[in-house]
Amino acid sequence: MKEVQNKALKKSSPEESNLVRVGIIGGAGYTGGELIRLLINHPYVQIIFINSNSNANKFVYEVHKDLIGETYLKFSSEVSNNIDVLFLCVGHGDARKFLEENKIDDKIKIIDLSQDFRLSDKSEIGNKKFVYGLPELNKKEIQSANNIANPGCFATCIQLGLLPLAKAGILGDIYTTGITGSTGAGQSLNATSHFSWRANNISAYKTLNHQHIKEITQSINQLQKNDKAFVHFVPWRGDFTRGIYVSSVIDTLLSLEEIKELYNNFYKDAKFTHVSNVMIDLKQVVNTNKCLIHIEKQGNKIAIHSTTDNLLKGASGQALQNMNLMFGLNEDEGLKLKAAGF
Repeated sequence: MKEVQNKALKKSSPEESNLVRVGIIGGAGYTGGELIRLLINHPYVQIIFINSNSNANKFVYEVHKDLIGETYLKFSSEVSNNIDVLFLCVGHGDARKFLEENKIDDKIKIIDLSQDFRLSDKSEIGNKKFVYGLPELNKKEIQSANNIANPGCFATCIQLGLLPLAKAGILGDIYTTGITGSTGAGQSLNATSHFSWRANNISAYKTLNHQHIKEITQSINQLQKNDKAFVHFVPWRGDFTRGIYVSSVIDTLLSLEEIKELYNNFYKDAKFTHVSNVMIDLKQVVNTNKCLIHIEKQGNKIAIHSTTDNLLKGASGQALQNMNLMFGLNEDEGLKLKAAGF
């Protein structure tokens, strides 16, 4: 039988002393599984433990079945401080509870994928302060941060479509619709994620009251500083598994050329966010860490279309992007992924 290893099977890798030692809390769900897939192929990472009390001592590939032959890691019920960074892939409310109940050494960097620390008035616990981890907005702060609050999936896609306009100070009422795949609802089965209900169906939910509106508004105000922006957001459930497609409409007197110049200047150094001159499709970003943006104008209204993969740029891919920035690695290390075009 093949030897059980605590890292991925790799032909070659840097010396272990140069590797970023990683721990994961909550590795059995969608975001945890996606993070494992990325990390076992990252050349500068060693996974020390993947915590899952309900799956302790199982091989990771017994839960994430696509990973058979990729890794012989096992889930553990233990938590170790012998790591450099800890990813929290747990449910909303559970990240704060975990940190209240477990002593995590201050030298360990934390990247939380829940919503527990995203808002500025909730960004602290004990002596730990969390930086909002949207690289296109807070790259310098992320590079020097010890703790990161990873943005929400819809929040990421909508914000990236709006940030250049916020910097220009021209946002007022923003009317946004967005559709997301079933993986956005998490792995636990419920009535609206059941195949028989989801297939060949689209429905709205949390109309004008989605939890991500607050963090979107927070980021807009960080740039615009006049509290005049109001996000009116209607999210839809789609009959596909992964990806987000958003369209936001605002009023402006700027020409299309002026608007495109704002976007191209804002994202000129962005590693993963790209402005397209032609209409974009969801398939262009699925299985990548990209955000694509396209802008249209009719009269005094513009429509900004943006699309991301909710499990990658909307969750685990962005978390890894943040880790790379925190440890001085190339921003796209481990994230040079191919879109699932067909």
